[in-house]
Amino acid sequence: MAFSPFKFLQEVRSEAGRVTWPTRREVTITTIMVFVMVALASIFFFVADIIIRYFVTFILGIR
Repeated sequence: MAFSPFKFLQEVRSEAGRVTWPTRREVTITTIMVFVMVALASIFFFVADIIIRYFVTFILGIR
């Protein structure tokens, strides 16, 4: 079975034509949602870190 780069590129181009590409609005909304989720996760882990640090210092008696 021989490999033909030309045939491969034709198939890649054909498959790329079948892809449903997102609109600019969809990409913008998705990007904003990613930033919002990153901010929420950052706040959550920051608060969780403070709480865990408080309990560890309380249990170990560290000041």
